[in-house]
Amino acid sequence: MSYSRSDARSWAQANMKGICGCLLPTFTSDLKGINERAIRHDIAREKELGISGALLVAECGTTFDELLQVTEIAVDEAAGGLQTVVHAVLPTLEDNIALVRESERLGADVVLVSYPLTYYPKSEEEVFEYTRAIAESTNLGIIVFAMHLWNFRRFHPSHFSPDLIGRMINEIPNVVAVKTEVGGPGVGGIAQIFERYRNDVIVMDPIESNSPAWHAAYGMQWMGTSNYEAYGPWVARYFDLMRDGKFEDAMEIYWKLHPIRESDAVVVGQALAGTAMVPRYLWKYQGWLNGFNGGPLRAPQARINDGQMKQLRAGAVAAGLDVTTSLDEEFLVGRNPA
Repeated sequence: MSYSRSDARSWAQANMKGICGCLLPTFTSDLKGINERAIRHDIAREKELGISGALLVAECGTTFDELLQVTEIAVDEAAGGLQTVVHAVLPTLEDNIALVRESERLGADVVLVSYPLTYYPKSEEEVFEYTRAIAESTNLGIIVFAMHLWNFRRFHPSHFSPDLIGRMINEIPNVVAVKTEVGGPGVGGIAQIFERYRNDVIVMDPIESNSPAWHAAYGMQWMGTSNYEAYGPWVARYFDLMRDGKFEDAMEIYWKLHPIRESDAVVVGQALAGTAMVPRYLWKYQGWLNGFNGGPLRAPQARINDGQMKQLRAGAVAAGLDVTTSLDEEFLVGRNPA
């Protein structure tokens, strides 16, 4: 880490730019350990595609010690060329504090604060104190994750109160960004967060298809974390073009990618709607189509089937991506089996 808690926001403004994808850990074929070669392959591939950062996803079946092993490998392979984001989504506050502290020691860059499956706060004050406890345990910058899946609707119609976000920004000095997915249907809730807080911290909507609107309206400089690996190098390229003031050039690429969005909306959208959980195996398959490792994840994960893979592949091919010609069955083994 190259900054302190007091200057975390200035560091973020200067350094958090571009797009931040997701690293999905890969296991050995017997599912008994981490596949280091596969993780290094994927970090290297992120850099090749121009992706500026990666969330070290903690929802793929890793133990605490394995997650630290993934972090150490990822930080080493990133070698300063890719920002690593801690995924603080473990079952308890104590677990997440321990994860954040150890990840800081290992050289991770920032923290995305999520909320556990069993977390049921009775007030916004509890949400604030939970978030502050993690932030105060580290010097790392904190990304506030405001979204609808946390089941906070009882506190505010948007599912994550704009005032609560403001309090976190005002009272937690190492809050550096807000990842906002609130207020649906529509984007009015997200626009409100941009309007209120874009001059204080980085505000972004991670939904790739919305990025031209937010860049045009508010100059969104950083976008993440999400499944940008599904698009090969092209989201990073058009996002950079927008930041360089070449909006129409960016939109030419944007529309070429539309078949991926359409297939994603059907396959991934249906899976998400049925479970309220991110379908990580589908994401991993989309990355594999674009040169990432693929390979085994531990349960519980939704099973991926031939029809889903066929539709996702067809979308990537229609978009003109350089999609692998390997058989889909090879995805489950991975490019670097161990």
